[in-house]
Amino acid sequence: MQSRRAFVSSLPLLFAPLTPFRLAAATAKPMKITALETVHWNSRDDASFWPHWTWLKIHTDAGVTGLGETYPRNAAEAEMIHSHLAPLLLGKDPRNIERIWNDLYHAIDYQIAGGTEMRCLSAVDLALWDLLGNALETPVYRLIGGKSNPNVRLYNTCFPHKYDFNTEPEKIMQELIDGPKIRTIKIWPFDGAAVANQRQFITTEQIDAALRPVRILRERFGMSIDILMEFHSMWNVTSAMKIAEALEPYKPLWLEDLLMPGNYAQYAELARSTRLPLTISERIAGKFNFESMLESRAAKFVMFDVCWCGGLTEARKIATLAEAHELPFAPHTAGGPLLFYATTHLSTAMPNFWIQESCQRFYESDWPAMLENPLMPKDGCVQAPELPGFGMRIKREVWEHQKSIHRITKA
Repeated sequence: MQSRRAFVSSLPLLFAPLTPFRLAAATAKPMKITALETVHWNSRDDASFWPHWTWLKIHTDAGVTGLGETYPRNAAEAEMIHSHLAPLLLGKDPRNIERIWNDLYHAIDYQIAGGTEMRCLSAVDLALWDLLGNALETPVYRLIGGKSNPNVRLYNTCFPHKYDFNTEPEKIMQELIDGPKIRTIKIWPFDGAAVANQRQFITTEQIDAALRPVRILRERFGMSIDILMEFHSMWNVTSAMKIAEALEPYKPLWLEDLLMPGNYAQYAELARSTRLPLTISERIAGKFNFESMLESRAAKFVMFDVCWCGGLTEARKIATLAEAHELPFAPHTAGGPLLFYATTHLSTAMPNFWIQESCQRFYESDWPAMLENPLMPKDGCVQAPELPGFGMRIKREVWEHQKSIHRITKA
């Protein structure tokens, strides 16, 4: 009952922030969607910048365009956009973002909320927000509340780059401190044991081996850094409790996705068994599923991915639901570059933001090769660009890359 009262009390918060962008959208020139264009690659190996996403560009009769993004099932997502979503979008007024989101969600919910359909809806929604910002010549963060957080604090997820976090985590951490001055690192040293044991059990010896990079980081940097533990939903409750107990002396900031999402009673049991905060879950899509998760009282940090959860429209509502439960959000960004740009606008605008994911490999290697204006961390933070829309500018040779797969559907 208390949870339901919290949800009802949050409804004014959900709808009140909509007024500014609705007023702004009303001043945009009337227009219609005339074409949907997608760009993706068959393999990450097809380009030097490691492409693993689908870009969607929405064209209008006013000459204004908007860019969206989703991942990681590129061919399936592109096909879904052209075969199923295009007939529902062509000819529509792109200013009506809430109406379009609602109509598309009801159309795809007959399949499965959270699969390819929801990821494609996320790409459409991002493109519409980018388009609206371009039409109004203003950054998206201005349309959704302004600057609650001018500096968006970052942590580093250790995608393969220069060093292996299992063996040399201190080298990664030192580079982050010396360079962008990021002082929070995310690692997943328990995944090997999960794979070896088919996710069913973990031995004391395996726990000790997985703790090695955690010990190295604490011995080298003490409590001057934060450590985030990622588990990719690979464990059962019994194993998760053993892992959490072993990690408690090292005081990681959070334990992320220890169990499969959806098992919220089991998550609550796990939360009661440990002093360490739980983070849940980049894999959840839609505000209704997040409300069920919040009812469990298991999470202390709410994580979502704007390319998976339903786009910026839905992510704002999820963040507000978290705020109504007095919880911070910490968004997931381990996808393509637009995910990072769009999330930075959201993190800038929403007051209950805690910290945002970043990947050293992306901003040091991939994005400079792809973008005219890659977002570069400074003093542990990044700032939303002061450009229309999300402000991401793709190099022409990347959009027209010889191995990219282009497709366009017109009205």
